Amino acid sequence: MYPLIDEILEKTDGKICKHCLGRMLSKTIDGSDNVSRAESLNLDLEFNDCMICNNVFDKIDDDLFTKIYDKLDFLQVEFDSFIVGSSIDKEIKQRDDEIIKSLDLDVEPIKKEINRIIGKELENTLQKEVNFEKQDIIVNVNLRKEPKVRVQINPIFIEGKYNKLIRGIPQTKWPCGKCKGRGCEECNFTGKQYPCSVEELISEHILKATNGYEAKFHGAGREDIDVLMLGSGRPFVLEIKEPRIRKINLEKLEEQINEINKGKTQYHNLKFTHRNRKAEIKVSSPDAYKVYKALVKCEETYDKNKLELLNDLDEIHQQTPIRVSHRRADKVRIKHVIELSCEVIDDMTFEMTIKTEGGLYIKELISGDEGRSQPNVADKLGVKAICEQLDVIEVSEK
Repeated sequence: MYPLIDEILEKTDGKICKHCLGRMLSKTIDGSDNVSRAESLNLDLEFNDCMICNNVFDKIDDDLFTKIYDKLDFLQVEFDSFIVGSSIDKEIKQRDDEIIKSLDLDVEPIKKEINRIIGKELENTLQKEVNFEKQDIIVNVNLRKEPKVRVQINPIFIEGKYNKLIRGIPQTKWPCGKCKGRGCEECNFTGKQYPCSVEELISEHILKATNGYEAKFHGAGREDIDVLMLGSGRPFVLEIKEPRIRKINLEKLEEQINEINKGKTQYHNLKFTHRNRKAEIKVSSPDAYKVYKALVKCEETYDKNKLELLNDLDEIHQQTPIRVSHRRADKVRIKHVIELSCEVIDDMTFEMTIKTEGGLYIKELISGDEGRSQPNVADKLGVKAICEQLDVIEVSEK
């Protein structure tokens, strides 16, 4: 007989179940599972009064699985992959850790076996896959007292690009400035500053198709409310929380959504993506750029010959603009102009097409923002100037 067995029985005063005994011997004795290891020893033990787990494994019975199946049926959740999580009394975990440490064993903790036993049964019955890397749902089982079951539905992530074709639409839902989203007379009790947003015009349809609980929009930057987003569009990721339906036809939905929002917003190349993508699109690489078309209005007649001076604009030092200083840290950002060209409209107006490093404030580059943006268009021309109209033409995908 193995000396380790005597040590285990001494530490537990012989009060140990097959699951815990087999687990302690998992690196010592071969077996298909922990119970078979314990049974192979033919020990004369009761196995029904475990001082380690307090017989928690007895709670993994038909009643528990009925609760799991009933919960899944109630939710009517669509899934292909899952994992199991469990909660047990902290005293059980503490005793288990103490025994393992005192015997200097390298074996799995008790919760891992609980999760595996439940997971195997669900795999066989539901014909679904346990996937630790990426799972659709998490089945959480609380075994502290009377077993309880909770199902966590993991979000889905949809990547695409959008165009904003009219001005006056924010990228995301904007709470009413007066009531902060609670609803008041000012906002007609909608809780919103603006009737719709790029986010809402797509999310309401995706939520309906997925029977999701909530949507969150993650954009690769954002344009001002009065700015159009043209060209190939701005990348975004739409996160749908608690979707009970995961298999949706994105191509068909894209077509329907674009028809409904014709003339306002358009969405392109919708596809499923991974969780990390929402962070990836927010991080600009050194090669990232944006192209804008700005209508510049001067306070008085400008010298058309001085437009050539704008080609010298390169490294721009911008202190946080006054208009966003209430929500952004006050610091100086250094950005670069990559290309610039101008087209004369009249004596006080010209159109400027400008390619810049991501994060350069175009309106402030033109006006100077009371000296906070240096150098700037107004100073180069020697007249006060503002950006009367701005369109985003291209957002790089790098």
